[in-house]
Amino acid sequence: MKKLLSIITIWLCSTICAQSQIFTSSAIPDSIWATMQGKTWNKNPYIKRSDLRYLRISHIDLEGRTHVGEMVCNKLIAEKLLAIFSELYKAHYPIQQMRLPDVYDADDERQMRANNTSCFCYRNISESKNLSKHARGLAVDINPLYNPYIRYSKKDGSQIVEPANARKYIERTAKFPYKITRNDLCYKLFTKYGFIWGGAWRTKKDYQHFEFNVR
Repeated sequence: MKKLLSIITIWLCSTICAQSQIFTSSAIPDSIWATMQGKTWNKNPYIKRSDLRYLRISHIDLEGRTHVGEMVCNKLIAEKLLAIFSELYKAHYPIQQMRLPDVYDADDERQMRANNTSCFCYRNISESKNLSKHARGLAVDINPLYNPYIRYSKKDGSQIVEPANARKYIERTAKFPYKITRNDLCYKLFTKYGFIWGGAWRTKKDYQHFEFNVR
């Protein structure tokens, strides 16, 4: 009897967990669109509301707690992202938080410092006049505090780390949580679905960054 009860308990837990998983894509709700105004979205000739999708994504943090995150992305990669994050969730791959950048007033430094995973934000590449892939919702940053963007100043060649509080994570042979490497499931899934990893770039390194090139 005890063995039967144990089996039933395990089955119920797995069923409830399966039912509680959320991986959805929809048009941008009015409430979300209103929040985005003047923050992640500004009037422009390149991206329209209809080009974007609002995702709700279950994810697990390092302590094993389940959360439902939010993400806005280009409709061209919405299903790819749901497939990727579903696999990461099943594998208990840790993602600390996934909030819309509007929570941080679209301030990239602030949200990176908070280790926030995100996608769409209409902005330029850091220290550039060129639009970022994030401006079209075609790039995702994963656990950015632990996977910083490392570049070199055009003025004096000095090393710049973004976010600024991530300097201790630039040594990629060291052991620490949330780290993305070529042997990492996150890397394997994103590249499987056609994304390019910023950690493989030569002149700069963007370990948090995965972008999709539309042909």
